[in-house]
Amino acid sequence: MPEQPTPDKILQTGLAFWASKTLLSAIEIGVFRALADGPEPFEGLSERLGLHPRAARDFLDALVALGFLSRGPAGYANAPDSDLFLDPHQPTYLGGILEMANHRLYPFWGHLTEALRTGAPQNELRNGGTGLFETLYSDPARLKEFLSSMTGISRGANMAIARHYPWQTARRFVDVGTAQGDLATQIALANPHLRGIGFDLPQVAPLFEEYVAAAGVADRLSFQPGDFFQQALPQADVVLMGHILHDWDLATKKMLISKAYDALPPGGALIVYEAIIDDDRSQNAFGLMMSLNMLIETPGGFDYTGADCAGWMREAGFSSSRVEPLVGPDSMVVAIK
Repeated sequence: MPEQPTPDKILQTGLAFWASKTLLSAIEIGVFRALADGPEPFEGLSERLGLHPRAARDFLDALVALGFLSRGPAGYANAPDSDLFLDPHQPTYLGGILEMANHRLYPFWGHLTEALRTGAPQNELRNGGTGLFETLYSDPARLKEFLSSMTGISRGANMAIARHYPWQTARRFVDVGTAQGDLATQIALANPHLRGIGFDLPQVAPLFEEYVAAAGVADRLSFQPGDFFQQALPQADVVLMGHILHDWDLATKKMLISKAYDALPPGGALIVYEAIIDDDRSQNAFGLMMSLNMLIETPGGFDYTGADCAGWMREAGFSSSRVEPLVGPDSMVVAIK
């Protein structure tokens, strides 16, 4: 007998923003930071967080029910994954991307229907403001938040690339659109023989240099300021583009792949990674919704399948390519010149 359909999935998905905003507000209020040193009783915690008596218990208990907090005789405490990924003092902190989601993406996604009907961005551009990158790069505080968010969402994939790609024959790499430099940092930490370049706009330099110095790899990583629309990419044995191509339209994607080809020697490799959509376009829901996020955020950006990317690489002249899973929804496409 086939199972009787139920409305559970419909209701859970349709009202998923309840759980999402509860978590995002908890990060904004500082719940996980407050509990980083251990459990705290209800009265002290709610007062320290500035919660209204009408809201406090429901809010904290909702976080328990959602699995982000636990509750015991000593009070409320962070769940193990919250302690690891939502404590701002931990190097594994993922909250940067969630902070950006709270401040920017949450309100913009309220206009998804309009984006679906018009194909137009629904971020600052919607009200006559400047585009995503112009806005971020003009404000040092927002830029730091954005770059931190990129570190958070990319850390797992960065570590996988650093540890599992065959780096033995490479000597020099360039990370294009390096942000804080976590991909370059993880590669350098895992491969002491390598030297690398972080390539990004000049405003990123202080944040990159601070980050790689804190990781102890500043002697092998350097920052090269530049604009990949205006300049050639630095020469290297391996060129990496993490969460870069999906920001742009098809012509720009192909241009960047072609520039990577020109920067490589014969036998050199281009590594592109994103939330690559499965070729059947039916499994990687995160990748497909990330593409909708590009609709919200950019005039022409979109995510793509591994087969799409491999085709663009062949068109640029690469002799072979392969798709390899990384962590979660992320995969990398590796092309050899």
